[in-house]
Amino acid sequence: CELCFPLALAIAQELGSKVPFCPMVGSEVYSTEIKKTEVLMENFRRAIGLRIKETKEVYEGEVTELTPCETENPMGGYGKTISHVIIGLKTAKGTKQLKLDPSIFESLQKERVEAGDVIYIEANSGAVKRQGRCDTYATEFDLEAEEYVPLPKGDVHKKKEIIQDVTLHDLDVANARPQGGQDILSMMGQLMKPKKTEITDKLRGEINKVVNKYIDQGIAELVPGVLFVDEVHMLDIECFTYLHRALESSIAPIVIFASNRGNCVIRGTEDITSPHGIPLDLLDRVMIIRTMLYTPQEMKQVSLPSSLLLSSLICSQCSLMAVQKGICGLDLAAIHHLTT
Repeated sequence: CELCFPLALAIAQELGSKVPFCPMVGSEVYSTEIKKTEVLMENFRRAIGLRIKETKEVYEGEVTELTPCETENPMGGYGKTISHVIIGLKTAKGTKQLKLDPSIFESLQKERVEAGDVIYIEANSGAVKRQGRCDTYATEFDLEAEEYVPLPKGDVHKKKEIIQDVTLHDLDVANARPQGGQDILSMMGQLMKPKKTEITDKLRGEINKVVNKYIDQGIAELVPGVLFVDEVHMLDIECFTYLHRALESSIAPIVIFASNRGNCVIRGTEDITSPHGIPLDLLDRVMIIRTMLYTPQEMKQVSLPSSLLLSSLICSQCSLMAVQKGICGLDLAAIHHLTT
C-alpha cells in the first residue's frame, strides 16, 4: 500500500538509531533456499537488540606521532619488515608515547588513522577504534566530510566503559559462520558457501543462555525493537501459526502488521476468509489502527518540494497569482497520481 513504506520510514526515524527496527515484506518468506519459519525468526532476532557494557583499560587521545620502524626481513631478501610502531597520544592532562606491536599497525591502517585523529586502543586485545578528528582542526577546511570530537580529558591510560549495540541475529551469524584462517582453503570455503544458511535452534538456544547470563550479571541490557511486516496478507497459515507462538516468547519484539486488504482468503486455506487475511485467533490479539487517505492539503504538502516553493517565492518575475496557480496544478496532479 502507498502509506506503508512512508509509515515504516517514519517509525524508524522516530525510534532512532539505538532501537532496532527491521522492516520486511510478507512475500520475502517464500524462498527455495531457506524455510519460511527461518526467515521469520531471522527478522524477529534482527528486531531484538542487546546493549553490552564493558569496562576496559584503554589508551585514548589525539595522535601526535605515528612512526613505523623498519628492520631487515628475517626471511631474507631485499625487502624490509616493520618491527614496531611508535605512536604518541595526547589528552588535556598530558601526553604518552607507546611502542606497539606491528600487528596493531595493520589495524591503524584499516582505520585510516593519521596525526590529528582521536583514537583509543584496548590494552588487552589491541583493538583500535577511530572516534573522529580532533575539533582543533575543525577550521582547517571550509567543507569536509569528517566528524569532529573534542580532545579527551584525563590521562592517556584509563578505564573506559565501552557500550556496544548488537542484535541477536548478529550473534547468531557470528557463531554460525566463524571467521576461519587467512589461507587459500578457508577463503575458498567461504566463497563456496551458499548465500543463505539456516541457523539451528540449538545454536540459538545456546546464545540465549549466554545472553540471559550477561543480563543477570548486569553486563548486558535487552533492547526490544520493532518488526514491521508489510503486506501481511501474503503470509500463509503456517507462518501465522509460527508467529502466534513466537509472539509469546519472553524476548519478542513489538510487531506491526500492515495491509491494504479487507476480507480475503487466508493463504494456505481453501475457503477461510478473515479481515486482512489474518486468522481470527491472531487478529484478536492485535490492535487495529486505521490509516486514512491523504487530504488535498496533505497531498499539496507532499507533492510540492520545498525547493520549488522557495524558488517560486524568490523569483521576482513570477506573480503571486502564478505561484498559486502552479500550486493548484501540482495539487490536481498529486490527486490524479494517488487515485490512479
